[in-house]
Amino acid sequence: MNASLSRLGSTAEDYERIGISPDQVASWEDGARTDGSAGTFEWWYFDAHLDDGAKLVVVFFTKEFTNISKPLAPMIRIDLDLPDGTSYNKIAEFKPEQFSTAHERCDVRIGGNSFSGDLRTYKIIVQVDDVAVEVSLTGEVPAWRPRTGHWYFGANDEHEFNWLPAVPQGKVDATYSVAGKSSHASGVGYHDHNWGNALMSSLINHWYWARGWAGPYTVVASYITAEQKYGNAELPVFLLAKTARSSLMMPAR
Repeated sequence: MNASLSRLGSTAEDYERIGISPDQVASWEDGARTDGSAGTFEWWYFDAHLDDGAKLVVVFFTKEFTNISKPLAPMIRIDLDLPDGTSYNKIAEFKPEQFSTAHERCDVRIGGNSFSGDLRTYKIIVQVDDVAVEVSLTGEVPAWRPRTGHWYFGANDEHEFNWLPAVPQGKVDATYSVAGKSSHASGVGYHDHNWGNALMSSLINHWYWARGWAGPYTVVASYITAEQKYGNAELPVFLLAKTARSSLMMPAR
């Protein structure tokens, strides 16, 4: 198979077609990139490790990404692991008319829940059943993407999988509650944004993704292997950042 059937967009023509800069991420890149129609998917993701031992994940979806043939069907997911080891995993589905988002910046509203920010500061307010979360995230590492952040699949680049780590690492201030019992903690968080126009499982055979930090250093890494029909191409990504003003970026081999 021809590995060129899958590639990370990196040419001058790619940047021009998408309308982005090789050197700077614009706020609109974290805004809506699809219209939620059949054949597309999109989500905004956040996770945090809190200093009281809790772990938190919040995701706003335009739809379930394993069934993108349906029209807009917004969803919210919360995963909350408490310091005592108790876990809460919540998923809520909403009507299309309960969903709205901006194109010029991240500002996603699903029902009475919101996920908004400007690449530097974010606010997330969400409640599903008896689990409620309010988060402030302030980026310490600048918004980044590997090259264009667009992976293309097919002889004519007809399919896309796209990824923007809008906050590779940031400070978190969070309040979370379960059944009315509230806790407050600080910690370290991450936010990224994904979208595309084909089932991920039809493009990607498997992938590994990780993030971490040690002292002043932050690492975000991903290793994607394309499906056989796209040449089983290996598509690695690696970010090593030291401070908000100094980073070493290695987007692909």
